[in-house]
Amino acid sequence: MKHRSRITRLMVFAVLVSACAQAAPPPTAAPTDTPSGPQTLTVMTHDSFAASEDVIAAFEQANNAKITFLKSGDTGAALNKAILSKDAPLADVFYGVDNTFLSRALDAGIFEPYASPALSRIPADLRLDAENRALPVDYGDVCLNYDKAYFEDKRLPPPQTLEDLVKPEYKSLLVVENPATSSPGLAFLLATVAHFGPDQFIDYWEQLAANEVKVVDGWETAYYTDFSGSSGKGPRPLVVSYASSPPAEMIFAPDPKPDEAPTASVVGPGACFRQIEFVGILGGTKSRALAEKWVDFMLSEPFQADMPTQMFVFPAVQGVKLPDEFVQWAQTPEAPAAVSPADIALHREAWIEAWTDAVLK
Repeated sequence: MKHRSRITRLMVFAVLVSACAQAAPPPTAAPTDTPSGPQTLTVMTHDSFAASEDVIAAFEQANNAKITFLKSGDTGAALNKAILSKDAPLADVFYGVDNTFLSRALDAGIFEPYASPALSRIPADLRLDAENRALPVDYGDVCLNYDKAYFEDKRLPPPQTLEDLVKPEYKSLLVVENPATSSPGLAFLLATVAHFGPDQFIDYWEQLAANEVKVVDGWETAYYTDFSGSSGKGPRPLVVSYASSPPAEMIFAPDPKPDEAPTASVVGPGACFRQIEFVGILGGTKSRALAEKWVDFMLSEPFQADMPTQMFVFPAVQGVKLPDEFVQWAQTPEAPAAVSPADIALHREAWIEAWTDAVLK
């Protein structure tokens, strides 16, 4: 009887255990799709990219992200790297391709389309890709800059047009950058192509050469070595630079600040070329959602307002407040020269070669 009673008690115990096991909720599985730390986004840029640390930190904090910037040379070199690594992308996003290289980037198919909501605030003339593979972020006008003091002292009016530069009174006064080695040099070459036409611009450059234009490899040499403006120490009062250079002169001027910018720009019809810089999501990114958020951020008020004093460019988004120095001293050309990205892609090398034969022979 005792044995039987023991069996009965064991059977009851087993039933109770089974019932409890059925009633207990299953253990919760540990989430597998939530990152344990910040998600990393790699942004490829040209070497001139700059942004305030607090602006970048705000994006990182808001999105639990870590942004890594991959600086890859000048615009052409960075684009080459992006194209060559297309099948195994080095980054998630590429910023810095401009309208002089845009067609090459689009033809190579390195970008995925993305219609950011911010596009509605960007003027149509800056939106050069109808498929929204490359979205405009900023623009800057490459223009002739002149040293005000030189022309005042000589009682010589500064040039107002490209045609003025070949006049005898402006002989030996101009320094330009080589379009084969310099982005502003190429932009100025394109301005002459647009203004004089693809069949006549070489005649103009031959006249400039006869008027003793000086050619150097890059902007820094032209501006800081050959130009006579306050930042330069050279003998030439005319240089190919940017419409944002006069504001930069005021921003970086030591105290006490001058009452006015020591330089100004020549912004007559066709005298400037507008460079537009774009951002795009690289094909093959494994962080598409975060890449979209980054593109939206680059087109947001905080980032756009930061750019003028970081990279001395103008925001692509309308309505962004500019620094006082830009409002007061930057001159905006009403009719900048324009050459389509497709024409640039098709003729760039031939135009540079023709220029080289005419000017450096």
